[in-house]
Order: sequence, then structure tokens, then C-alpha cells
Amino acid sequence: MPQLVLCTGNPGKLRELSDLLPDGLEVLSHIDLGLPRDLPEEFDDLERNAVQKASFVFERTGHLSLADDTGLEVEALGGRPGALSARFAGPERDPEANMDKLLEALVDQKNRKARFRTVMALVGPEGHWTCEGVVNGSITHHRKGSEGFGYDPIFLPEGEERTFAEMDRTSKNRLSHRARALHQVIAHLNAEEGRSTPH
Repeated sequence: MPQLVLCTGNPGKLRELSDLLPDGLEVLSHIDLGLPRDLPEEFDDLERNAVQKASFVFERTGHLSLADDTGLEVEALGGRPGALSARFAGPERDPEANMDKLLEALVDQKNRKARFRTVMALVGPEGHWTCEGVVNGSITHHRKGSEGFGYDPIFLPEGEERTFAEMDRTSKNRLSHRARALHQVIAHLNAEEGRSTPH
């Protein structure tokens, strides 16, 4: 069975990705392979961070590695917090503090448009490949819901009446930015498998 290492120490993200991946794949976390929970993220750029994390894991394990970096890009803040979303309120990566800081920054703001953008990087013996998934929406005035993780309680996807945190996992997976990127990864893996299978 082919193995894929998911480069995340975030249990919520690991669950979400595992739910979406096909059954014929053995999915591991880099932590299962003895690597440190926190992987390097040294750039103010989603793609470079994703490639850096997946490369770090592949170089140490030899396993095909998938990493993502996700940013919440708020129009009124010029696209911030972006690649710094997890550390918006400080290096502690505290989701509650991050949401508080964002809501405070938008307190008098009528324009609450935002988008979640995920960049995924797949690194293996053939090099690296990237793709991205985006979902547009807006920032609510206060938290709603208790599902999900990160900024989910204050992000309302376009055309929806519930925040990501008010949705069950199946509903969120149907339209999330991470799901949109992962569908491209799955299509890429299937195409690669087709190319490597003798006809």
C-alpha cells in the first residue's frame, strides 16, 4: 500500500486531511516517524512554507510527503494575516488570541471580506509539485460554532449561513479551501500512478 506522510502536528488538520484521502493510501503523520512536532516555516509566503515543510520531512524519511500552509487573507487588512495566520497574535499559535486580535482589528470595519487560501506541496523522489485551494467569505462579528479549528468560528463562507465551526466535518469538507487543494493532489497522485503502471 502506498504511503503518504502528512506534515502537520495539528490534530484537527490531520483529521480533515485523512477524511478526504482515498482508502488505498497508508497515511502517516511525520510525528509517527519520530520527527519533531513543529516543522520549519521560515517564510512570509504560503507556497515556500509548504515546500519547506514537505522537503524537510522527505529528506529525513524518504517517504512521499504532503504539507500545506494556509492563510486567512482579509481584504481590509491588505491580505493580512496571510502566511502569519497561525502566529498572528504571537509565537504561541493561540487560536483564541488570534481570533481576538483579528476581531479587534475589524471592529469599526464595514468591509469584512476575506478568503482562506491553502497551498499544498507534495515532495518525493521526482521533486516537488504544488497547488492551491481558495474559499471566499467574510469575517463575522463574533464567534459562532464549536467545530473545526483555527479561525473557523469567525469565517462565514460565501453563500452559506453557517460558519465553518457551525458545520459538521462532512459539510466543511465539501467546500473548504483545504479540500479543494487536496482534490487536486489526489488527481495528481492518480495521474502519476497511471503513468508508472505498465500498460
